[in-house]
Amino acid sequence: MAKLSFAQKFKNLFSSNKIDEEFFDDLTDALVEGDMGAKMAYEITGELEKICREKKISDEAAIKEELKNLLSSYAKKTEFSPEKGKVNIYMMLGVNGVGKTTTAAKVAKLYKEKGENVLLAASDTFRAAAEEQLEMHGERLGIRVISHQHGSDPSAVVFDAADSARAQGGALIIADTAGRLHNKENLVRELQKIDRIAAQKADSACYKKILVIDGTTGQNALRQAEVFSESVGVDAIVVTKYDSTARGGCVFSIGKELGIPVLFVCTGEKYENIEPFNPEKYIDEFIGK
Repeated sequence: MAKLSFAQKFKNLFSSNKIDEEFFDDLTDALVEGDMGAKMAYEITGELEKICREKKISDEAAIKEELKNLLSSYAKKTEFSPEKGKVNIYMMLGVNGVGKTTTAAKVAKLYKEKGENVLLAASDTFRAAAEEQLEMHGERLGIRVISHQHGSDPSAVVFDAADSARAQGGALIIADTAGRLHNKENLVRELQKIDRIAAQKADSACYKKILVIDGTTGQNALRQAEVFSESVGVDAIVVTKYDSTARGGCVFSIGKELGIPVLFVCTGEKYENIEPFNPEKYIDEFIGK
């Protein structure tokens, strides 16, 4: 049986017509099941209960509006605009299985359609399939892919891509990276090396680190964000597989705990299934309009 979304559970809570302590306890449970961390869920419902008591609110529409206001503090959007004539590097981070390589291709297509000169860098040299996948995407999209042989130094790929971009009078490099968290120490060292090279080779303020998270993985997404933030820093997140989840509370947890804004949301497998993050729309879908 399909799991109910938070929006459906939230709506069901109003069927008893009693806005009492039990209502807020059930709301906390629903938020936790909606992939919001327990600590944050307790804080949000505690705050909401206080507001409802002070304002003497008991109808569904008003309670929803107050919850929406509370959540909007933690769902921040951001936009990145590459600088023309400069070397811009956007490094895609994330664990294996989140759809990072496909997301790199989607982001590349999006910026190409905006008139940017885009290059893809296959910096996941550990997984042969990642390079092949990126080459395939590049061919389909008419975007050049910079790659080295399997097992070579991933930071050298970024180095060469940056030189190529400089020779072309500037470009946006979308760099795919490895994500094997089970070998965390090696991965962290590898990413830190790529990070140093990218920071040196990109023009000032033209280097961004984008973490790709799977919208269906719940609190794992927060833990992944913590690991990558500590290792190399994260400027924004992209939520993938948002079409197959009825939850999505991890965005609020990441916003609250780490202050990381959202750049894009991916709603399917196709290249065009990516859109700029719209906090209002996201919250409306989460809590139910």
